[in-house]
Amino acid sequence: MIQPVPIRKNDLWFTEYQTDNMRLGLRVTSILKNIKTSYQQLLVVETEQYGKALILDGILMLADQYEFTYHEMMVHLLLCAHPQPKRVLVVGGGDGGCVREITKHDIVEEIFLVDIDEEVIKASKEFFPAVSIGFEDRRVNVFPMDALQFIKERHDSFDVIIVDSTDPVEFAVGLFEASFYCDVFRALRKEGMVIAQTESPFTNKELLSHTYRQIASVFPRADLCWGAMPVYPSGSWTYTIGSKGPDPHIVRRAPSGTTCYYSPEIHQAAFVLPPFVQELLKENAES
Repeated sequence: MIQPVPIRKNDLWFTEYQTDNMRLGLRVTSILKNIKTSYQQLLVVETEQYGKALILDGILMLADQYEFTYHEMMVHLLLCAHPQPKRVLVVGGGDGGCVREITKHDIVEEIFLVDIDEEVIKASKEFFPAVSIGFEDRRVNVFPMDALQFIKERHDSFDVIIVDSTDPVEFAVGLFEASFYCDVFRALRKEGMVIAQTESPFTNKELLSHTYRQIASVFPRADLCWGAMPVYPSGSWTYTIGSKGPDPHIVRRAPSGTTCYYSPEIHQAAFVLPPFVQELLKENAES
């Protein structure tokens, strides 16, 4: 076990440059892990404000106090709406937060996680046991490999695919393009559904609308929803759903485990978009 490196109060801050003109600063009390993996710089720190935090290439991915807002929305919006979600795939998400939430659905028979960086999985198991606990479930299968290749090799295999990706940089760029979602479409079964994180409607308008258009160009139905995410830029986050048929607005079941953010009422409210977001999607649909 790596011993934390103590830091005197006020000595050290982590700063994420969220945009060219906006930064997030968190006071760091100790550095728990700092390594260069084969794919990215991985940093785990203890912060005053949000507890332990996982940072990849300078971007805050996970803070253990409020990660539930993101992971619950990424998972339960689809697993509560899909008629029979037996086989579920998580693309990315090596911290295990989405896997943990999927295990709260008894109807799911098999869970697959594909993350290119095995060091992220190891770090989460070591420092975020409450997040990575789902890896202990007997239904979980982990593949440390390139998700783009994994998806290409599987047709008609999954009921739900959850794209828990990092920002669109380097090896993750392809996860935001139509070519990837064509492969996702083929990997999904007849009533398959996919959800992807599509960033902030305030600070990432171009990426949001771009990814929404990519998904909408492949799937017969595309829906945008949103919710709170305190540690990500602007505190609001969007999720884009592509469906081969099922209506994601319909709540067919509830998680068997407890939730801290998601509820049937939140599910319905998440699809209520403010006019400026509706206009953003309309403008880009017409362009």
